[in-house]
Amino acid sequence: MTRYADKIARIRAGSYRKGDYMIADAKDSDVTGGIMTTGARRDSDGRPLGPRSRPEFLQQIEQIVRQDAVDIMLTSAGNMAALREAGVFDGSAVQPAFRANETTCVWGNVRGADYAARPSRPYRGADLDFAPADLCLYSITFNNDTEADARALEAYAAFRREARAAGVRHFLEVFNPNVPGAVAPEQTGAFVTDCILRVLASLTPPERPEFLKVVYNGPDHMAALATHEPGMVVGVLGGAGATHRDTFELIAQSERHGARLALFGRKINQAEDQCALIAWMRRVADGEVSPSDAVRGYHADLARRGLQPDRALDDDLKITAESLHFDAACAPV
Repeated sequence: MTRYADKIARIRAGSYRKGDYMIADAKDSDVTGGIMTTGARRDSDGRPLGPRSRPEFLQQIEQIVRQDAVDIMLTSAGNMAALREAGVFDGSAVQPAFRANETTCVWGNVRGADYAARPSRPYRGADLDFAPADLCLYSITFNNDTEADARALEAYAAFRREARAAGVRHFLEVFNPNVPGAVAPEQTGAFVTDCILRVLASLTPPERPEFLKVVYNGPDHMAALATHEPGMVVGVLGGAGATHRDTFELIAQSERHGARLALFGRKINQAEDQCALIAWMRRVADGEVSPSDAVRGYHADLARRGLQPDRALDDDLKITAESLHFDAACAPV
């Protein structure tokens, strides 16, 4: 049994306890654009040199799986197939998962393209007949556009039928609108929450996602979604790279308001030392240290290993994400 299976069973049963908050490493960035998506290789001092090759990217993923601190490792279907063939998950307590679709709004790393500025359309590259794991991610983006949103929902319905036939479970990622002005900024959290609940209302138990992955739009919206239905597990997505204080605050604040897992992509992939960062993320999730102390501890680890931090400590201690400022007064420092 994976750690994920053990934890999610307790959470659904209402027996959530310290240590059950789950951390997922979202190493599925290659579906968003290619060469620049694997993160930077670094020299012996930790300074970025250039993008990793695919073998280097897979080697970094294997290192994190071996560390055994994350609960879920999410990759593209192609990379997951390569990792499974190499035996990376043999005997591991880490749950493997793959991205089953890539809506056009995530194609933003294709150099010279402007896909992300246009209304999101559904697209699915992975063939479930060749699923490299029994858990996958499906993403959907609502833009307050009847035709676009209906098309996205129809694609999701077709996917669910195929997933059931293939014996593959899924979790549902719901992005905020990617079209500027689709919803008034102050209504974004409520709009996304209501769209999610409207979708789930039509799903019977065999069709429902294992858990949700949503943008953290502040404490009120997180609490409203997390408390609406007992047994519905809600997680947050990491979003754009920012300070490490943002990373640790997102874990602490989302957990405080009902989230039970976090899925980090760029925040891990851009780190000076990914395994060291994950170790401190785990300590924050388990309530052992405050977010600010985790930043200090992480910087101390970098110094001991002779690695140059990307940001000075004082800068890295700052909360820069607007949604995290809503709860900043309650955050321990």
